[in-house]
Amino acid sequence: MPYVKIEVIEGISREQKAGLVADVTQSLVDRLGKRPEQVFVVIQEVSPDDWGVAGRLISGHAAPRREDAHVAVSSQ
Repeated sequence: MPYVKIEVIEGISREQKAGLVADVTQSLVDRLGKRPEQVFVVIQEVSPDDWGVAGRLISGHAAPRREDAHVAVSSQ
């Protein structure tokens, strides 16, 4: 039973979340032969005050461009 946790800076839309869940699920179906009902995907939104990069909180940086935003993904 794969469990995938995706952490993003808060503010993504419900549609974006649904797309992430669908894409990650399909990838595990394709790559690992899992059934969709065996795949669990959790999306956790994190406040910019609780996320740091380059030694500073994200909230202290100028807003990142969409194409530069990174998503941390862990899978077990």
